[in-house]
Amino acid sequence: MNEDTKVNISWLPQDRIDASSPENISTADSSLIPELIVNPWDIVLCTSGTLISCENAIVVLIIFHNPSLRAPMFLLIGSLALADLLAGIGLIVNFIFAYLLQSEVAKLVTVGLIAASFCASVCSLLAITVDRYLSLYYALTYNSERTTTFTYVMLIFLWGVSTCVGLLPIMGWNCLKDESTCSIIRPLTKNNTAALSVSFLLMFALMLQLYIQICKIVMRHAHQIALQHHFLATSHYVTTRKGVSTLAIILGTFAACWMPFTLYSLIADYTYPSIYTYATLLPATYNSVINPVIYAFRNQEIQKALWLICCGCIPPSVSQRARSPSDV
Repeated sequence: MNEDTKVNISWLPQDRIDASSPENISTADSSLIPELIVNPWDIVLCTSGTLISCENAIVVLIIFHNPSLRAPMFLLIGSLALADLLAGIGLIVNFIFAYLLQSEVAKLVTVGLIAASFCASVCSLLAITVDRYLSLYYALTYNSERTTTFTYVMLIFLWGVSTCVGLLPIMGWNCLKDESTCSIIRPLTKNNTAALSVSFLLMFALMLQLYIQICKIVMRHAHQIALQHHFLATSHYVTTRKGVSTLAIILGTFAACWMPFTLYSLIADYTYPSIYTYATLLPATYNSVINPVIYAFRNQEIQKALWLICCGCIPPSVSQRARSPSDV
């Protein structure tokens, strides 16, 4: 079997095989080896995409079918779930196209969908962070019409930017004409991937700064309440510590999922072994698996809506539970 007929698995760079080696020639000519070999890493990514799609589809349906969940916070959570849902679908479509519809156009569309959805996911996380900061800093005026308008503006902006990012490959910003410019995510060029990575690092720095400010505000409010009610000092210390710990977990999880791939994409190119790309990209997909748990399923209102959909009732423990400080 000629080397040109080999399957080019997905949009990730494939390790090249030396066709001049006698072992490879005899292997290629062997009729015992199937023509289509599924890469185990692609199976893992497809499985991850399926889990992502199922989780986030539930969140999107809950928010879409409940008119009561129209506050700015829920709109941003819905945006995050929609972005992660598209990312999961993109991973599934990538697997299907890689093995059933092997064309350059399919690769361009697939990588555009995945890039746009993951970009929207990260931008939605930043928007949620901004919203949480404003809800604490402007606590008295947060629930105003101005806040809703600002939320819609953020959503339009982040989805506009993400759409533009997704259109880059199909509009000609790709490395199909010059393989030497390819990044670890083919057909994105090295310069495009580096620009996206640097943008991510800047957004992460902004999120870090905002979460530091949120921690300061929460601790200051708790300290003021404790001074006014001395007998509640211990309780407020515990809740404040839980809130700060939760924020640290949120930011730490985000960094742990995305930093390996971001830093690797800055130093690597298409000549690096594909196993490193898979190993750093997979944790990034896990962030979309964890997001519904952190931002949606822990929310009391979404829990109530989910219980109503599943069994038509709300358990007393859920309906009477006060909103947890860890939801800050």
